[in-house]
Amino acid sequence: MNLYLTCRLYSKGRFLGYQRGKRMQDVNNALVKIEGVNTKKDTEFYMGKRVAYIYRAKREINGTKIRAIWGRVTRPHGNTGTVRAKFRTNLPPRAMGASLRIMLYPSRV
Repeated sequence: MNLYLTCRLYSKGRFLGYQRGKRMQDVNNALVKIEGVNTKKDTEFYMGKRVAYIYRAKREINGTKIRAIWGRVTRPHGNTGTVRAKFRTNLPPRAMGASLRIMLYPSRV
């Protein structure tokens, strides 16, 4: 019997782009679509949760090529379950369409 249970401690999400208007975009606010969240009411659970964009770099640092940019879910965006997130460093444009991890902590329950 396997003692290690395989369970995910995060929800999957996708980086859609930046918050924008007709002529300008605000790169400080990233728009994130969380898998399985389809209404504004469903997004309440994810407010304040941490978000990670994980990517591979060419050069090794501390023995690994994997890096992460951390952020936080700040508020809902629209009525279809999209949320806004602020990252410590803004996400690069090449990350548009990339997958994100929405951690299930900190808990507000």
